[in-house]
Amino acid sequence: MAQPPIFSLEGVALQQGGRWLFGGPSPTSGAAPIDLHVLPGDRLALIGRNGAGKTTLLRLIMERIDADRGARRIKPGTRIVFLEQDPEFGSAETLMDFALGGELPPERHEVEAIAGQLGIDMSREAATASGGERRRAALARALAQDPDLILLDEPTNHLDLAAIDWLEDWLSRYRGAFITISHDRTFLTRLTRATLWLDRGTLRRKEVGFGGYEAWEEQVYAEEARAAERMDAKLKLEAHWLERGVTARRKRNQGRLEKLYQMRAARAAMISGAGTAKLKLSSDDDFKSKSVIVAENISKSYGDRPIIKPFTLRIQNGDRIGIVGSNGAGKTTLLKLLTKELEPDTGSVTHARTLTGVMIDQQRKLLEPGATVRQIVAEGGDWVDVRGVRKHVQAYLKDFLFDPGLVDTKIGILSGGERSRLLLAREFARTANLLVLDEPTNDLDLETLDLLQEVIADFDGTVLIVSHDRDFLDRTVTVTLGLDGTGKVDIVAGGYADWEAKRKAPITSTKPASTAAQPRSNGPQTTADKGGPAKPAPSVKLTYKDQRDYEILPARIEELESVIAKGEALLNDPELYAKDPQRFATISKGIENARAEKDAAEERWLMLAELVEG
Repeated sequence: MAQPPIFSLEGVALQQGGRWLFGGPSPTSGAAPIDLHVLPGDRLALIGRNGAGKTTLLRLIMERIDADRGARRIKPGTRIVFLEQDPEFGSAETLMDFALGGELPPERHEVEAIAGQLGIDMSREAATASGGERRRAALARALAQDPDLILLDEPTNHLDLAAIDWLEDWLSRYRGAFITISHDRTFLTRLTRATLWLDRGTLRRKEVGFGGYEAWEEQVYAEEARAAERMDAKLKLEAHWLERGVTARRKRNQGRLEKLYQMRAARAAMISGAGTAKLKLSSDDDFKSKSVIVAENISKSYGDRPIIKPFTLRIQNGDRIGIVGSNGAGKTTLLKLLTKELEPDTGSVTHARTLTGVMIDQQRKLLEPGATVRQIVAEGGDWVDVRGVRKHVQAYLKDFLFDPGLVDTKIGILSGGERSRLLLAREFARTANLLVLDEPTNDLDLETLDLLQEVIADFDGTVLIVSHDRDFLDRTVTVTLGLDGTGKVDIVAGGYADWEAKRKAPITSTKPASTAAQPRSNGPQTTADKGGPAKPAPSVKLTYKDQRDYEILPARIEELESVIAKGEALLNDPELYAKDPQRFATISKGIENARAEKDAAEERWLMLAELVEG
């Protein structure tokens, strides 16, 4: 017999900022009221865009805010704990003072036990503690309370890889229920068994973990689009332009991932024998002519402790370099050495004369709350120069998943994730051939992460990334610099999974190890998915329709590219949105449709080309 829920929300509606976030007073005023039932042992991923109300939903569960309608029911004796994304430390002098505070203070010995496993000194002053130390203290406080239901809001933010591994292990053994919001795909895939999807004020549930979420999402959007077409609901179709864009983006990213794997294989061939940390080409002179950063025998120590032991690294234009390691292992030091913010104790770092960099760090809170989106992105004007190309500000905002109507919205009312996305839009517009990204995935939703991966893949320059997001690194970087805390810099072609595989089972073969970083799939794997070389498909005879598509699709793809280019040129008119927002929307929709058709045509032609070449 099924167990009764330990917690429920029934018919909940909430008004926020003058609009109904969930539900409304009548069926025509907004989305349906929220129903949520949490069963014992549930492992729930809570998915939704920035601003959809995910954190608000957790606050409703905790009664931090009151709903305008509906009921909240809790099984007697159920203990619920909320790990907030940015917990308030208030007047707590030390991390231990904070951990022992709150409405349900845990036992001190329980806090000490968890803190010891997390490697955190709880006597540390709260005011001077780092983000990582505060996050560990909050974890120790939450987990030590022995809850029946844990609400986790971005639990891996500010945690290093060792702490994330520990948290995953703890949650895998935990017998209670949890609901987690996270941008960490690896974390979600490993731990969740069901998914809550908050979309346009509607809460859906499916008994499938995050690994099956994207297929479910695309199925829902496809069904809604078909229903909208049958009803000829033009306004409803217009509301879906972003969702269809997301689906198309994921398809495009498959091609980018294939290109990434090819780049990794090429870089693996440049890595010299095991134990050395030098990248080179068969012709070293050729490599030097293409290098943008050359670090020769550099090292750095603080006192008697070696942070970076001597190593040599040459970075080419177009490289995507990921830097990983536990907190304190030397990631920031290495980044500062490579960007010449810090002088090495030995050796030298040389930059190409043409190298110009932009750094995107975690200081999103520095955005002035009273400023508008237009002021941040376009300095108050109608145009923004995007790496030498002028674009209208509304058109550029759409590229970063913003509604163009938000152009004059104050920063103060945007969510944390929306501010992060806005900062990315501003920084990516600047002319540069070096991007330095320090934990760029914090506060971003999954769809914005897809966008960020796309922008990085299309960036015509070199990228340095410090991140603990394993899936993001696996989908983005060509070379990983792994630091184990001893000062050694381990260079591996590929992403985090390649470095992790090398650490656990040192590779003795000279064969490039570039395929371990391929994203996990719930479907059948091809030979290439499993890490081996892709085998050509057996030769087959094309049907008449297949042969005709193979011949005419290249010309159709060119036509669609021309349509997209002309549409984007029209959107660059600074007066268009103000004078005729309907035409602006129609052109935007036409571009989205053309892109979707182009993606489908490319996918179809590539499939046919494989059959022909096979």
